[in-house]
Amino acid sequence: MNPRTPTLNGLSHTAAPPPPAARTGSSYQLHLAQDARLSLARGWLWLGLAALVGSGIFSILLVLSRTPYVNQWLPAANFFHISLVLHVDLSVLVWFVAMAGLLWSLHGSARARALGWTGLWVTAAGTLAMALSPFLDPGEPVMANYIPVLESPLFLAGLVVFALGSTVLVARSLLASPVLGLQYDGRGALHFGLNAAAIAAAMALISFAWSWLQTPQGLDTKTYYEILFWGGGHALQFTWTLMMLVAWLWLASACGARLVLSPRVAVLMLLLALVGVFIVPYAHLAYDVTSVEYRNLLTWGMRLGGGPAIVPIGLAVVAAALTTRLRDDAMRPLRAALLSSVLLFTAGGVIGVIINGSNVRIPAHYHGCIVGVTLALMGAVYRILPALGHPAPQGRLATWQPWLYGIGQLMHIIGLVWSGGYGVQRKVAGSEQVLRSTAEIAGMGLMGLGGLVAIIGGLLFIVVVVRTMRQSAATTRNV
Repeated sequence: MNPRTPTLNGLSHTAAPPPPAARTGSSYQLHLAQDARLSLARGWLWLGLAALVGSGIFSILLVLSRTPYVNQWLPAANFFHISLVLHVDLSVLVWFVAMAGLLWSLHGSARARALGWTGLWVTAAGTLAMALSPFLDPGEPVMANYIPVLESPLFLAGLVVFALGSTVLVARSLLASPVLGLQYDGRGALHFGLNAAAIAAAMALISFAWSWLQTPQGLDTKTYYEILFWGGGHALQFTWTLMMLVAWLWLASACGARLVLSPRVAVLMLLLALVGVFIVPYAHLAYDVTSVEYRNLLTWGMRLGGGPAIVPIGLAVVAAALTTRLRDDAMRPLRAALLSSVLLFTAGGVIGVIINGSNVRIPAHYHGCIVGVTLALMGAVYRILPALGHPAPQGRLATWQPWLYGIGQLMHIIGLVWSGGYGVQRKVAGSEQVLRSTAEIAGMGLMGLGGLVAIIGGLLFIVVVVRTMRQSAATTRNV
């Protein structure tokens, strides 16, 4: 009996046995739902696309407000900070949560589907309130790490509603998570990684609630939100990292590669990436949330937590992707997303090692890591579209989009690292940057140019996905 080979639409067909050379190594394929869960997944995808559109609009304003000479035509620094708050929250918080909802909806069982829809609509309502607040009720921007906020009733109410929707999403994902036993193949390893990401997200939500109960009310606004979001923000990084590692393994196999990393070793690596998140409850129990020890423990826990998993998985997927001959054009965008993701995440990690003081090297570090995750999730969307009933994205535009976005972001962070060497401060714009030398101006100019290239690459992702979905809709109407 012939083996059943996964195809790009998530289904299977009977195929001839592969040649002996192709049998070496392991394959990692997700089983994607082919029932009513697809509608829920589409809802999360549309929320993620909407978040990227909004983030792109604010990022244009953000980059222009920091680019020398151009920023003279824009409003004062407060304009920069308001744009920064919405850009970060839409591109990191909302986009990542929406992609988690997409993946968890497809890999989990059909259990509690109504709860899944509730989570989607509540999360979307919170997102809409936050996105409208700069125009209806802006308030003062508070540049807290992980979740910057606007001190306005509308924004804060939207953030609370978003948190409630995310809580419902995580609860439903844990209820619907598939139980695969102790024997894992490649598919089981990926499901384990997605389940681990849901556990890390649950830990983040617990930490946010714990911090809210423990944080003193008499603190100044900046300090209050910094403490409130510190523990949960660190836990969320484990969630995003686990999702990225799952996407790396999946995309490499979707390109036809066979990885030298066995599923058992992959599960061990993913488990190591999860273990670090349990430093968060220990930190809450051992130290006061306002203490330096609490802050430092979580910082070091995040630095050390994912490394043992990221390095071997990253090396395995890059080696497999570079040594595998692509069988069709639909695989090219997947490989581009995979390789550009590994490149950006690696660059962000290396920059993190050389951070010294509070300057723009810090945003260079997290931009590299965050964009690495984003590119992996963009590749996952390309891979998921056929399962949602759409064609597989292919062609030059789909292939170049990840590279354009990744190269632009690489230019962006190189400019920040360059300027950080001269002490240019983070979270400032316009005259507050105090650019004294030609080298500082050149560094921030490279940052601005790279940012604009990355914005074009990000918007092209929207174009590719929406165009692909419209093509399939037009085909359906003509049938």
